[in-house]
Amino acid sequence: MLFGAAAAAAVPLTMLGRGQADAQPDAMDHTAMTGGQVSNHAGHAGFPSGSVPPGRAGIDPTAILRDFDKGTVSTLPDGRTLREWDITAYDRDIEIAPGVTFPGWTYNGRIPGPSLWAQEGDALRIHFTNGGSHPHTMHFHGVHRAEMDGTAGIGAGSILPGQRFTYEFDAEPFGTHLYHCHQSPLAPHIAKGLYGAFIVEPKAGRPDADEMIMVMNGYNTDGGDDNEFYSVNGLPFHFMDHPVQVTKGQLVRIHLINILEYDPINSFHMHGNFFHYYPTGTSLTPSEYTDTIMQAQGQRGILEMRFPHPGKYMFHAHKTEFAELGWMGFFEVSDS
Repeated sequence: MLFGAAAAAAVPLTMLGRGQADAQPDAMDHTAMTGGQVSNHAGHAGFPSGSVPPGRAGIDPTAILRDFDKGTVSTLPDGRTLREWDITAYDRDIEIAPGVTFPGWTYNGRIPGPSLWAQEGDALRIHFTNGGSHPHTMHFHGVHRAEMDGTAGIGAGSILPGQRFTYEFDAEPFGTHLYHCHQSPLAPHIAKGLYGAFIVEPKAGRPDADEMIMVMNGYNTDGGDDNEFYSVNGLPFHFMDHPVQVTKGQLVRIHLINILEYDPINSFHMHGNFFHYYPTGTSLTPSEYTDTIMQAQGQRGILEMRFPHPGKYMFHAHKTEFAELGWMGFFEVSDS
């Protein structure tokens, strides 16, 4: 059993799980949900909060927002750009909420893993080492040869603990993509943390913007078939305590990726503003102008917006349960 007694034991007895929340929807104990802490910060007193300090968790969702890893860059004999990365999968315990330790499987020690950035047509080499305790792979959404698909039984297939393999393919098509482990059983290999963003910039580029990445995920802490916590970029409630800083009138571009396991759908809702939405980011023409979008697992897209007014504006899953278990935060808009 992949989520064993150790995982269950890591959850405090006082933590309110999904079943209790569902049974008593009018009496949700937010102090229990968040390890005994309720935010009293100015501007959102009464909202559940109490995120783990990034230094203690070893994950900083704010830093992940704008951390586009462009790899080690060189030029091939044919003049094309070559980008290379070293990615290692290894097990790591992470405190995701106050007093709640999650036994994660990570790429380079992060949940989500590094956000890999390339330009359309670049040659890519991802040197993958499995330093974990189970077989793993790296499966990239995009166009590539079957041998590079990171699927058990095809090409190199499963990469066993201690083994190394290099995935090689070109960056296409442009858009907002993702990568994840494709080792069976799939649900725990993804849910334990083996996923990340894969961004391919169009050759002609996009308009300048404050560009960021938001990966929507969840945490199954008790070994069941559902999640007890939800987050963006790894830590529940982080953006309640550390609002996303943006500038009034500036173009903001968000690569939004849903890799939530155990729930069929996720969503993003923004208060006080609307955004243009580009599904998968593979078109330069938006599909809609809205304030709420839905994504199934593996779906992703680009949100572009400008905030016309300063102030604090909430964003969250438009499913109350997800929001109250960690998937909520604020944009803080300043004049400059």
